[in-house]
Amino acid sequence: MRRLSLLLVVAATLTASCTSSTQSNGERTVVLVTHDSFTVEQSVLDRFRADTGIKVDVRKSGDAGALTTQLVLTKAAPIGDVAFGVDNTFASRALAEGVFAEYRPADADKGPQKFAVDGLNRLTAVDVGDVCVNVDLATLAGRELATPTSFEDLADARYKDMLVIEDPATSSPGLAFLMATVAHYGAKDWPNYWKRLKDNGVKVVAGWEEAYTQEFSGSSGKGPRPLVVSYASSPSAEVGTDGKPRTAAVLDTCFRQVEYAGVLAGAKNQDDARKVVDFLISETFQKLVAESMYVYPVRDGIALPEAWQKASPRPESPASLPAEDIQANRERWIEQWRTVVRG
Repeated sequence: MRRLSLLLVVAATLTASCTSSTQSNGERTVVLVTHDSFTVEQSVLDRFRADTGIKVDVRKSGDAGALTTQLVLTKAAPIGDVAFGVDNTFASRALAEGVFAEYRPADADKGPQKFAVDGLNRLTAVDVGDVCVNVDLATLAGRELATPTSFEDLADARYKDMLVIEDPATSSPGLAFLMATVAHYGAKDWPNYWKRLKDNGVKVVAGWEEAYTQEFSGSSGKGPRPLVVSYASSPSAEVGTDGKPRTAAVLDTCFRQVEYAGVLAGAKNQDDARKVVDFLISETFQKLVAESMYVYPVRDGIALPEAWQKASPRPESPASLPAEDIQANRERWIEQWRTVVRG
């Protein structure tokens, strides 16, 4: 099945490569390759086009993991000019494969540089999203259960059969949560924690969409499980008509996920691709990041929506791992996880 998936990715990317172009009817066009969660109103792109003379052709491709795989497989013949959405769990792989060209935007020092992962400036941070367990407050209250506050609580019998997570092999937030447990328990002990989660009835699904909108009881799908791996910012989307958040994030289970943009090495239209990277960290775009993609902007001084102040406070000490550790161990950790959880 994995082989079939890989072949489909290759076929899709080759098709996309054949249709990639920097010129269309004489117009300057930049092909932006990104993940399925990238959202921006067409009017914003139209305004950028009017200001710069550059049309942005947005092409979406799965989540951050699928996007990175696609960029690596096509690095010899890039499928676009610029990419957005490679996160810090996959950035080291893309950099090791030479996917991105060097470029440091003039505004990099206004926030993005704090999240730099590469001394050569091949990636520019665009947004931050802390992956955390979210809880359905009303359902837990109805069962006379307190809100869990830690990793240990999630493995407690009081919360048996309540947690749904995304598969780390196929999902970026799923991989981030796996790394949160590696950071918390250490390289030796994290598999034992996952054995306890398995014994406590954790459910694994392929991706965030299924976990949050179908299995989680606190969102529109009204699924059966009141605990889900999502984002610290997700509760801002679940504020009731009374102005109160119906869900909350467990801030001691968070892993910091940073998403980056970069000019693709060997791209046909690198000059205009750099202008798109500039645009993604501009005040205009950064002001839209919170409400359009439910993540935090990286540029300093960008105000968050009012509802976020109450519903989505940022975790003070989210877990993280050095990029070199992720690069050296990512695939091994996933295989270990498969052995423990899939068995």
